[in-house]
Amino acid sequence: MDQDSHCTAERELLEAVSRITTSSTRSPSDEEENQPKAEISCQVRKENPGKDDTQDSSATLSPNSSMTTKELQEYWRNEKRQCKQIKLLFEIPSTRIVEHHLSKYVMYKIIILQTGSFDSNKSVIERRYSDFEKLHRNLLEEFSEEMEDVTFPKKTLTGNFTEEIINERKLAFKDYLRLLYSMKYIRRSKKFIDFLTRPELQEAYGCLRGGQYTKALEILLEVIRLQERLTRGNPVAVVPTLCAIVVCHKDLENPASAFEYGEKALSRLCVHTSHRYYIPLLETMITLAYELGKDFLSLQEKLEEWKTKKDPVRVFTLKELAVREYVQ
Repeated sequence: MDQDSHCTAERELLEAVSRITTSSTRSPSDEEENQPKAEISCQVRKENPGKDDTQDSSATLSPNSSMTTKELQEYWRNEKRQCKQIKLLFEIPSTRIVEHHLSKYVMYKIIILQTGSFDSNKSVIERRYSDFEKLHRNLLEEFSEEMEDVTFPKKTLTGNFTEEIINERKLAFKDYLRLLYSMKYIRRSKKFIDFLTRPELQEAYGCLRGGQYTKALEILLEVIRLQERLTRGNPVAVVPTLCAIVVCHKDLENPASAFEYGEKALSRLCVHTSHRYYIPLLETMITLAYELGKDFLSLQEKLEEWKTKKDPVRVFTLKELAVREYVQ
């Protein structure tokens, strides 16, 4: 392509980009306003809690007019990859009654789906009435104003195990979770996320401490998918779970898989080098890279750079850190 043709193509692309950017700021049509809003997560920008979730990324990121045609194409490809509409749906399709020697209670099966995804991406957990009740009590303490109009199914003295009451509570808890998730500050709160993930994480770390790495890994791989969906605005939050997965793979002699998850964890700590997991993870990654024949010198340089900036302190190994998580 000659120079004039190249310039013409570049001008046309810039004009198209300008039209796209302009159209993204227009007022939504009636049809669009009736569509359910979804949280937009853009890892390329920091979350501004004062802004609405659905704020267009073009307001904070705009293509530089000096970009070449190739750079502009790559820019918009990255935009599409990094900005995704995220919305979770909650279903409670079934229950089961659990009987122990001195207690009897109902477990509610909760299926958490991401809109626009296949069933393979669903997360399945179980919670009992007392778990929901504890969540409600905790949220009332921190979000009294937001929770003012949120109703919670009351306990009954009799009939808790009848089919009618159980079905009523299934519908009530489904609506309850949907409503909580619709409120930005609640769905991002540690208390809400803990309700959906903490019991499974406690079980997984218990297995890890007991040397049951296969069982621990199985649970952690299930939890991490849900954790990542719930913590889109705070990617560092999943670092401990990713590192626990690294530990399990390493002890199960799967260095390639351990390295893969270690890279995911390290990418989330690139600007958080003071995080307690950063140096133990870096040391583990150096060992794994050497074992796998990968480049470990760049990792070694990062470690040495950190040591020159920080005062020498005792640092736990990655496994020592992992086994300390969720210790009661």
